[in-house]
Amino acid sequence: MNDPEEERLAACGPRVITLYTRPGCHLCEEAKALIEPMLGEFGATLREVNIDDDAKLTRRYGTDIPVVFIGARKTAKHLVDPVKFRRQLRDAV
Repeated sequence: MNDPEEERLAACGPRVITLYTRPGCHLCEEAKALIEPMLGEFGATLREVNIDDDAKLTRRYGTDIPVVFIGARKTAKHLVDPVKFRRQLRDAV
């Protein structure tokens, strides 16, 4: 059987942003603060996933967070470049 999280990512629309995070992660908080103002601008939605709630995700990402996907495409890890992210979100179709 396929990985349920990969299936969820594959089913995400082009303007669904998935942010893999965990509590207490300052880089994750910075990424979220950067992404949130762009949501309304692009009609996007944010899906925040705490990797500590899923052992498979904890193994997959460990300390390599935040990880950001736009739709099913990984767009950032650790740091989000606001100019690049805005362009990727604008071009998501």
